[in-house]
Amino acid sequence: MATSNRTRRYGVVGAGVMGSALLRGLLEHGVPAADCWATAASPETCARIAHEYAVDCTTAPPPVLGQTSTLLMCVKPYQIEAVARALRDAGLAAPTVVVSIVAGVTTSRLHELLGAVPVVRAMTNTPALVGEAMTVLARGEHADDAAVAAAHAVFDHVGTTLELRESMLDAVTALSGSGPAYMYLIVEALADAGVQVGLQREVALTLATQTMLGAARMVQRTGRHPAALRDDVTTPAGCTIGALLVLEDGKLRSTLARAVEAATQIVGDLGRASQT
Repeated sequence: MATSNRTRRYGVVGAGVMGSALLRGLLEHGVPAADCWATAASPETCARIAHEYAVDCTTAPPPVLGQTSTLLMCVKPYQIEAVARALRDAGLAAPTVVVSIVAGVTTSRLHELLGAVPVVRAMTNTPALVGEAMTVLARGEHADDAAVAAAHAVFDHVGTTLELRESMLDAVTALSGSGPAYMYLIVEALADAGVQVGLQREVALTLATQTMLGAARMVQRTGRHPAALRDDVTTPAGCTIGALLVLEDGKLRSTLARAVEAATQIVGDLGRASQT
């Protein structure tokens, strides 16, 4: 693919599942393909990305790195040192804003690896693939409001975005980053339960998924506490209170809390491992 002479605005380093989702979000919201580039681990993946998105994709940072305003780092934690070295060697420098979705790798560690570039750390999740991501941003030492706005410009295209202190990101990773997996497990279990009581599987899955979606929308749009909304469904001596008591007997509430606690500990361990 011919290289455009226009200034490249966005680079995606690591065009895997999440990197591709962010790239798609940019393109679907009007960023020209000629203003984007990507890297991937293999020539085969690069060929697929180039074909699917009509962007330049290479296995190493391209010469247009120096013309890139926003660089999205979407690699695995174990790859961060090698990728950072390649970016430095290719001339990465301010004012390029680096937005990292690398789990557990702190902005201070990224500054050690990349130098004094503006860094914004982001924790997003896989519903970015359908425009329903939950993303939390945390600014590094050299990131100003303009750098955070550049990150918002990416993630607002694929869902909801907010900014928190970086010290909160391990907990964010455990709750919303890993959270879709918890929801999928619950949806699967509800659908299986529907089959057990006589529903066709396709019907049970439709009921379970739409019910979860509708309940989440009710919390978002009404602003009411989930307990109050739950009470609306729970009539005296009814079937709902009986079901809720079974869930409480099964320690659903504390099990979910322990799951988030365990995930928080693991992502913290990943971050500490990346420092060594």
